[in-house]
Amino acid sequence: MIGSTPSPSAPPVALSPAWLHRVLDAAHTRLGMEVAWMSTFTESAQLIQAASGALEEMHVQEGMQPSLEGSFCVRVLGGQLPPVVTAARRNTVTRDLAVTADLGIGSYVGAPVRSPDGRPVGMLCCLSRDDGAHLDGAAARTLELLADLIADRLADPLPAPPLDPAGQVREVLLEGGVVTHVQPIVDLASGATVAYEALARFPEVGGGPAGLFSAAAAAGLGRELEELAARAALAVAPRLPAGRPLGINLSPDALLSRSVTGLLLDHRHLDLAVEVTEHSPVADYDALERALGCLREAGIGLTVDDAGAGYASLRHVLRLRPDAVKLDIALVSGLHTDPAKQAMVTALVSFAAATGTRLVAEGVEEADELETLRSLGVGQGQGHLFGRPAPLL
Repeated sequence: MIGSTPSPSAPPVALSPAWLHRVLDAAHTRLGMEVAWMSTFTESAQLIQAASGALEEMHVQEGMQPSLEGSFCVRVLGGQLPPVVTAARRNTVTRDLAVTADLGIGSYVGAPVRSPDGRPVGMLCCLSRDDGAHLDGAAARTLELLADLIADRLADPLPAPPLDPAGQVREVLLEGGVVTHVQPIVDLASGATVAYEALARFPEVGGGPAGLFSAAAAAGLGRELEELAARAALAVAPRLPAGRPLGINLSPDALLSRSVTGLLLDHRHLDLAVEVTEHSPVADYDALERALGCLREAGIGLTVDDAGAGYASLRHVLRLRPDAVKLDIALVSGLHTDPAKQAMVTALVSFAAATGTRLVAEGVEEADELETLRSLGVGQGQGHLFGRPAPLL
């Protein structure tokens, strides 16, 4: 179990305990999940004010203070995770977080509780030990409505968490403290490596890359950190074998930066692809399409990441017409035992064939998953079964 007794200085929640527990009961029951809690943010933790459900089984108790830095919550707020996380023990952002193992989290849904001026002052969270294959956008909307209901009933606005994430991010930007790891993408028929994905690592920073990117987004420094990571990836690209492009992860927001697109265009002589993912709607698709059009004219490929994770990623596929689409890890995990997932992958295989798009399965870890992907017609794969992210030797 993680956590400790609540800090005496933690802000109290001026809500009827009975009323709040009824809301929490409704939250985890309607979503078909094991536990729901409502937390408020303190300096370095989230204080669980109230909790409901299978608390003992999931090692949750009221008054505990899970780390805020190591939480799913801060990553949802920073845009590094969608509000609905399935297959958490397989997701590359959440699998190595201590809280995932400590609480046995298999799936998660989170929604911020906001003060009247819109500041996130806490979270309404639901979690379960199973992978949450039944969870979708409707689960996120349900929890958002209940979080808004809680916010409306707060007697007094809660203070903003006294966090200043900008300092650590600025230090990384100043010192250039980023290392690029690469992970192979293989042809599922032959097992040959056909491409690589670049993944940023920050050796001097605790909490992992997702935590730092979340902090950067919260501090308004997201573009700058993404550009730093892209520069490090571009420095590695010339050392890759010929004919194996390097995928560089960039958010739509970063791709609207002339500095970032200019950096990529300056390296058009390399074999590159941009990997785009987004867990919230894009405000201006026309501007994003123009930026990507310039890159594609220069021979830089386009991959849409996390297809099947939600509405945003599928809209990317329809609007952006990528060269490749990556199946979200939630579709791949347990694929060999799940007819519904197999049906979804079959549909995406047909779509890819009709549009001339390459299909890449992410998070492949089991031989049975590999055989099912092959039988369904998926051409390429990525995951620990083929190779973990590692520095290029």
